Amino acid sequence: MSSKLETMTRWLSDQEQRAWRGLMDLHAELWSAVARDLQANSGLSQGDYAILACLSEAPGRRQRVTELAQTIRWERSRLSHQLSRMEKRGLVVRTECPEDARGAFAEITPDGLTVITAAAPEHVASVRRHLFDALTPEQVEALAEISAAVLDGLRQSSSAGMNGST
Repeated sequence: MSSKLETMTRWLSDQEQRAWRGLMDLHAELWSAVARDLQANSGLSQGDYAILACLSEAPGRRQRVTELAQTIRWERSRLSHQLSRMEKRGLVVRTECPEDARGAFAEITPDGLTVITAAAPEHVASVRRHLFDALTPEQVEALAEISAAVLDGLRQSSSAGMNGST
């Protein structure tokens, strides 16, 4: 059986393997460096920042919890625990949805807005320092195109899977 699987597998070329491993290392090290800076400069975790940024940009500075989970690509239970921690710190509040008794909104508080407004410039500086300062404008454009192409493929695969096709 393994010989049949071996012949059916499209193994990565050396170049593809190098690119894949480089992407994994890039993601881990970049995420870690930006998270360290964020924590040191503002006391926020990446999760705190993601939630506060989304809520600060949302209409009325609030969003349905289910939509927020989709936006930041988190499981609802993970988001619920994070929101609880942030509520205790006065950064967000949850309110019931009048149209849906099972639904809830997450809303940024004035303190949360102050915190994200203060953290954003340093966060952007960290992203610029650790990512964009190392790239040429052409590389930034290539990165944007590559990201869009891969995300488009993932979304098409995901929607095809939801429709029952492969």
